[in-house]
Amino acid sequence: MREKVIGILGGMGPEATLQLFKEILENTPASRDQEHLRIIIDNNPKIPERLPAILGNGESPVPLMVDSALTLQNVGANFLIIPCVSAHYFINELQANLSIPILSILEKTAEEIAKYKPKIRRVGLLAAEGAIRASLFQDELKKRRIETLIPEGGDLKESQLSIFQIKNIKAGESRERIKEKFISIAKHLIGMGAEGILVGCTEISLVLEEGDLPVPMFDALSILARASIKVAGLEPIPRQ
Repeated sequence: MREKVIGILGGMGPEATLQLFKEILENTPASRDQEHLRIIIDNNPKIPERLPAILGNGESPVPLMVDSALTLQNVGANFLIIPCVSAHYFINELQANLSIPILSILEKTAEEIAKYKPKIRRVGLLAAEGAIRASLFQDELKKRRIETLIPEGGDLKESQLSIFQIKNIKAGESRERIKEKFISIAKHLIGMGAEGILVGCTEISLVLEEGDLPVPMFDALSILARASIKVAGLEPIPRQ
């Protein structure tokens, strides 16, 4: 089978886009340059913030997302991936403007977690406020009869603030300190009954790692990277 070209609709945010590219490279069974997949990236950080648009009081990101997606389509991408969970709130509008498919981080992550049933029937979600309010992961997991526990009150506010601190390289907040905050929030969710933790924000993927938590961790960015390799025609390197 001919390998497919991956298009990354990036810039939301730029570092998460870089991390997704890195994850694809590290999970591809290549021994030389020519064995890697072709990947086309449009890193457009000018796309408006997703949260205000989801809440109905901000500029829609759809026009610039469509512009980037069409650019990728026109230069040869066979399918698209988006390293921003909240952007998937607009995926149907975006898809309506394209002739190539978008691989959903929501669907692929929910499929991966469902493999662990019945051992894992309840997961705690670490995600941006927009994704949580829009019930993006919750709805996908509910289809597979998996319950989602979400941060509430101070934990939700702390989570959103920490995500913006990751994006703000001028803030000077230590990544180690940010990691500690997310570990604390995750442990609260575990205390509520979560049997696994879903890292459902691609910025949080930059600070949390496998082994940081006492329960299984499902990193949506990594899951998307591995799924994209498979759709492109290769088998990802087996997990150790």
